[in-house]
Amino acid sequence: MANTKITENSDRSALKIDSSQPLSRSLDDMMALFRRIFRNDGTLRIRVIENARDKRIRCGIIYVDGMIDRDLIQNGITKPVMTYEFTDEDGSNPAELMETIRTRVINISDIITSEKLDELIGAVVGGKTIFFLDGYAGALNINAQGWETRAIEEPTTDKAVRGPREGFNESLLTNLTLIRRRVQNSDLKFVFTDIGTRSKTQTCICYMESLASPDILKELQGRLARVEIDHLLDTGYLAELIRDEPYSPFEMIGSTERPDSVVSKIMEGRIALLIEGSPFALTLPYVFVENFQASEDYYINYSFATFNRLLRVIGAFMSISIPAVYVALVTYSQEMVPTLLLLSIATARLSVPFPTIVEAFLMLTIFEILREAGARIPNSIGQAVSIVGALVLGQAAVDARIVSAPMVIVVGLTGITTLLNPRLTGPLIIVRILLLLTAFFFGIYGYFFGLLGLVIHLMSLRSFGVSYMLGVGSIRPQDIKDTAVRAPWWDMYLRPAVISARNMKRKQPKRQVKR
Repeated sequence: MANTKITENSDRSALKIDSSQPLSRSLDDMMALFRRIFRNDGTLRIRVIENARDKRIRCGIIYVDGMIDRDLIQNGITKPVMTYEFTDEDGSNPAELMETIRTRVINISDIITSEKLDELIGAVVGGKTIFFLDGYAGALNINAQGWETRAIEEPTTDKAVRGPREGFNESLLTNLTLIRRRVQNSDLKFVFTDIGTRSKTQTCICYMESLASPDILKELQGRLARVEIDHLLDTGYLAELIRDEPYSPFEMIGSTERPDSVVSKIMEGRIALLIEGSPFALTLPYVFVENFQASEDYYINYSFATFNRLLRVIGAFMSISIPAVYVALVTYSQEMVPTLLLLSIATARLSVPFPTIVEAFLMLTIFEILREAGARIPNSIGQAVSIVGALVLGQAAVDARIVSAPMVIVVGLTGITTLLNPRLTGPLIIVRILLLLTAFFFGIYGYFFGLLGLVIHLMSLRSFGVSYMLGVGSIRPQDIKDTAVRAPWWDMYLRPAVISARNMKRKQPKRQVKR
């Protein structure tokens, strides 16, 4: 072990490894070295094996238990090495002998030779197996990974009545396979990198080389290279670290569990980002109209898909507007309310001790509490608690004269319209509160000024250099054929401008006609 320097801190909490030094030729020294590096780690497995016919051929394997395929190691490494009949032609020195073992003995396809200690340590903690030969200053890095993963199931966050039922799981290789099955083209590229100074989480950039913008790809790789974080457990970490406009409530990077959604995005020139251990894939650039799109829209009749999208757009507008408009009209502009409706509201509010704004905040807060409780408790009782809780608390509050019946209707309608756009739940809540405050202080004028500020904010946003409001207000017909409306497939023969500037022309499907 003289060739590799190791020093230990005075508190014995960590080892400092000088990985620039060459590896030792002694198998026993290397085994002892890894025992010291992984001391107090009960999952490390070290085994020394000898060839049954030539005792001079001593080898060692090191791996982490639970992250490898035991059968693959037994049948692909241990058994072949122990039973192989080595001859003089197989090599007279350790380097030639190691090459023979790599090319003729071990029955595993993914093998590379490494002579750097830090690479070998990274391989072990990454679930790979390293193979040493006594007398050779190096090792084989063997990919014999194998651990339990969740089965491929239908996504729970993005369900569809019609379309594929497959969803991503926590295995990066499985997720990339789901994408590759749908795009069997050499133009599809996967670029891997590790992020996390301690976790070393494997990250993959997925894109179509002839469609993705080189500038966007270069910008993404630059931002990933500048990420400094201890550990990376989910794509949500990356989305927050590399996004534009970090203080905006609106998401600048898309997220989905559906392989078909990812494929449709990269076919438009976007870039997908996946990591090991997360079932969510990021897609970028991300524009505002994608919040109202669902994967199911492309599998059903285009007219019904357009109707559904318009409902989502109207629902989002109603979600942020109903409480603010109600408070503004009741507080400042009663003359704008029909007389009979105004009398009904006034009668319902006779015994209510709180002003309208307090009513609104109280009921909206209770609704959000019920929504969060329904999302956190077990699925079997979550919906029951949300629905029953809303009904019981709402009716009890009206009977106790704490809030008025019109306010319960306003908040209930607000909550239902919010559920139409699950991707916008967070931004809608924040915008709703801001508009409610502006309406309370400045009346109906405050509401309209708040809407104007929202539009200005949305128009100023960028996602990796692409306007967040791309396609909204465009004068080019092709730019609006997949926004709030969904045009027929035979009419969407251009990809989105700016995003797919390299190759905007799709293969135009022929319109089917009856014979």
